[in-house]
Amino acid sequence: MRAACLALCFALCACTQFPELDGTVSPEVEGAAYPALVPLGPLLASAVPAGTDPVQTTQNLEARIASLKARARALQRRSVLDASARARLTDGLG
Repeated sequence: MRAACLALCFALCACTQFPELDGTVSPEVEGAAYPALVPLGPLLASAVPAGTDPVQTTQNLEARIASLKARARALQRRSVLDASARARLTDGLG
């Protein structure tokens, strides 16, 4: 059954009409000259590096880690339940 469904899907895909692409290129583009090829070396030499400073990145990450750890410690100290919810919970368990 699966093979028949798969064969049907392939058969339907084979019947798809593709758009005509002939004549879609304008005469100006068709007659235009190819762009000049340039050596890659000078282009790479003049390129500005992405510029990620490893020291700055490390400092930023360490500051973020410290901030997240402080936030986690604050969450551990604070109770999630208020007094009435805690009382209902202890009454229900007792």
